[in-house]
Amino acid sequence: MEELQTRFSLCDVHRQWDRRTYELEDELLGDNGRVLLQSIAEDLRANVAPDAMLPCETAAYSKMQRRSRPTVHVDGFLYDDEQVDSLCERGLMSRNYCLSCGSHRTAPLDFISHSFSVTELRFLFQHVLPDLSGRTLVDVGSRLGAVLYGGYVYSSASRLLGLEISEGFVRLQDSMLHKYKLTDRVQVLQADVCTQDVLLQNADVVIMNNVFEYFMEPEQQVRAWKFIVQNFRKKGSLLVTVPSLHESLNPLQEVLQPDWVEELPINYDVYLGRDTDPDALRQIHLYRVI
Repeated sequence: MEELQTRFSLCDVHRQWDRRTYELEDELLGDNGRVLLQSIAEDLRANVAPDAMLPCETAAYSKMQRRSRPTVHVDGFLYDDEQVDSLCERGLMSRNYCLSCGSHRTAPLDFISHSFSVTELRFLFQHVLPDLSGRTLVDVGSRLGAVLYGGYVYSSASRLLGLEISEGFVRLQDSMLHKYKLTDRVQVLQADVCTQDVLLQNADVVIMNNVFEYFMEPEQQVRAWKFIVQNFRKKGSLLVTVPSLHESLNPLQEVLQPDWVEELPINYDVYLGRDTDPDALRQIHLYRVI
């Protein structure tokens, strides 16, 4: 028992040491990548509504309203917790909703993001994915472009391609890519993933963050998944999803080929600064095509 307690104490010491080392390195050296990403996020915030959704996203609005608890979209790339607090103080957002009109009884709102936060991007590219030198990464539903910007600063991927069906989001991404001179490795295509068989067949990494559930009806989701499974077949290629494949496919009552991918372990016990959200990191899942 004493030996076990000693072992746990040593683990705690190591965690505290790792945490302090990370903080010192951040203070002394800074995170140039984070500074760039925060600058891009600031520019994007000036060009989108606080919920970072476009008027054309009626299906997503409708699905959020039909959830058992009221849900609002807060883009994780654009807003950290402090910025959300600032929006709430200015009356542009609320963390709670009224349980009964006219009463003071409230309950917390559910927040959902269709983008990775800056911390999650660092975790993804520095702790989940391997070295991407010479590799092509495809972000399905690239939206505001967070994965593309994160991949540019935190990875050595040769090509970072975003697939986005919305013309408005494509324009926003293109403007950031040109302003920050990222076009040497990054490109955004306005296209439905179900038209991109050749792109998927040649991709080394595919990222899918809350891509279909809020934006497609079930039959459309099944069609898209079947297309991806049929074409994303290169052995050893990597698939990153949020949420897990099981969570995405179970509501559709759809069973994909069991020999398509295998899930790989991820070490979630990583400290990435004071704003690390362990629950958000655990939503990230990694698979390998077999």
